[in-house]
Amino acid sequence: MDRLKASDFDQEVLDLFDKYVHGIIERREFLDKAAKFAVGGVTAAGLLASLSPNYALAKEVDENDARIKAADIKYNSPKGHGTINGYLVRPAGGGKRGGVVVVHENRGLNPYIRDVARRVGAAGFTALAPDGLTPMGGYPGTDAEGKVMQKKLDKGKLLQDFIAAFEHLKADSNANGKVGVVGFCFGGGIANKMAVRLPVLAAAVPYYGRQPKTDAEVAKIKAPLLINNGALDKRINKGWPAYEAALKAHGKEYTQYMYAGANHGFHNDTTPRYYIGMAK
Repeated sequence: MDRLKASDFDQEVLDLFDKYVHGIIERREFLDKAAKFAVGGVTAAGLLASLSPNYALAKEVDENDARIKAADIKYNSPKGHGTINGYLVRPAGGGKRGGVVVVHENRGLNPYIRDVARRVGAAGFTALAPDGLTPMGGYPGTDAEGKVMQKKLDKGKLLQDFIAAFEHLKADSNANGKVGVVGFCFGGGIANKMAVRLPVLAAAVPYYGRQPKTDAEVAKIKAPLLINNGALDKRINKGWPAYEAALKAHGKEYTQYMYAGANHGFHNDTTPRYYIGMAK
C-alpha cells in the first residue's frame, strides 16, 4: 500500500487534525466535524487513525546503526523537575563534537524524536533528547496519553529541564563547547525560548514553534536562527510577520524557510503531513 500524503486529505481535515493534536478541540469534535469527509467506506475514526503517527516508520537511523552509539541516560535539572530521563546519541568515531538538544513535540519523547536524535548523531553531533514527561513516569507509549500528561506539567520547570540538557551537553567531556537546539512544535517554541534565555547558545533551529512574545525578548537573542515553517500552518504563521520585523529591527542573524504546500508537523515522517521537499 502506498504511503498516504497530505494531498490525500482535504485541507479542512488537516486543519481539524492540527486543532485536535494541540488540544484546541477534543476527539469527539474532530470526529463530528470530519464526518462529512468520511466517504467510500472510510469513517471519521479511520481518518483520524490515518493521520496519526505510524511509528514503524521512525527508523531512518536504526538503534544499531554503526555510525552511532545511543543510550538512555539521566541528567540533573536542579531548577526544573530534578532528575530527567534523556536519550543520548554520540557519533561512533569519538572526538570532540558539537552538541544538539533535541526537543520533542507536545507529547513526550516518542519514537520519532528518538529517531531524530539518532539522525543528529549520524550527522556528527552529540544529541540529547530529553523526555519532558519524566516527572509523570515518562512517555506512556501513545501520543494521545502523552499530550494529556504534558499539559499538566509546570511550564516553567519544563523549560528548565531543557535548559539543563543544554548545560549537560556543555559540560560533556567529549564536547567542543558549542551546543545548539532543534525543536518541533512545542519543541520549536522551546528552541525560541532557549535562544532568548541562553546568550551562549550556538544555534537554534525551531520547526513551526511559537515565537517570542515581546520585542525585549527578541533583543536578547544572540544565536543564529534557522526557522522552518509550513505555508499552510495558519496558527503558527500568524506570529511570523511581527517576529520577523523584530529580528530585522535588532539586526539578528536568521534564515527562514517557508515551505509552500506544507502543514504544521511537516518534519514528522511518520504521518501523512510529512513534507518531503523540505531542507534536511
